[in-house]
Formats: sequence, structure tokens, C-alpha cells
Amino acid sequence: MQSPTADCEPPKDMSAVLKAFQEREKRIEAQELQIKSRLQALNVADQKIEDKLAALSQVESKLKQTLAIADTAAEDDLSKLTTVYESMKPKDAAALFEQMAPEFSAGFLGRMKPASAASILAGLSAERAYTISVILAGRNASVPKE
Repeated sequence: MQSPTADCEPPKDMSAVLKAFQEREKRIEAQELQIKSRLQALNVADQKIEDKLAALSQVESKLKQTLAIADTAAEDDLSKLTTVYESMKPKDAAALFEQMAPEFSAGFLGRMKPASAASILAGLSAERAYTISVILAGRNASVPKE
């Protein structure tokens, strides 16, 4: 006995429709493979981006630590040097401050105890003392008041 569909041939117009459906199914399968491939590539790229962001975060953290250490070291150096200048005889310190750039010397004088700063300023030329005083008076002028 033959199968019931063996003798049945689809009509010719059905055969064209069936062939069109089969071709369409092949195209869809090919597109699905492309989409799967792209999704896989995107997942790999996403993972690489996440890994790089994590690495950047670690580097940023280390950089912040390094900068904090450098800031602390710089602050320590300025504090020590300020103490050195305060400990000097005012006449000797004034001779050094006379040679410094006014902005630089104003920075030290601003950090000193008022009595030490006054003694050094008194030993400077009137012009240099005035210039440093103007710098000291104006250095916070642009800070917001509110």
C-alpha cells in the first residue's frame, strides 16, 4: 500500500507558493544566524567595555591616592619651609624674601604667625612690602561671599 500523499501532487500554483515559503524560511534562518552572531559580538564587546571600565576605575582610584600623597607631601614641605623661615632671624629672612617673587613670598608670609610675618615685612624694602601686602589682601577677593 502506498502512502496517501504519494499519489497527491500539489497543484502547480501551490508548488510555487511552497517554494517561495521555503526560500523565505531559508532567508529568515540566515537572518537569525546573523542576528545571533551580532548579539554574540555585542556581548563580547559589552564585556570588554565593562572590563576596561573596571580597569579605569582602579587606575583612577590609584591616581587619586597618588595625588593625595603628593598633596600631603607638598603641604608638609611648605609647612616645614614656613617653619624654617619663621625660625630665621627676621633680617636674614627678609633678605631672602626680597629676592623671591612677590607671589611666592606672599604665600609663605600668609602661612606664618602674624608676629613672624610682621618682623619679616618690616625688614623688606617699602616697595616689596607693599607689593606683598597687596597680594595678601587681594588673594581671597574673588571668593564668593554667599
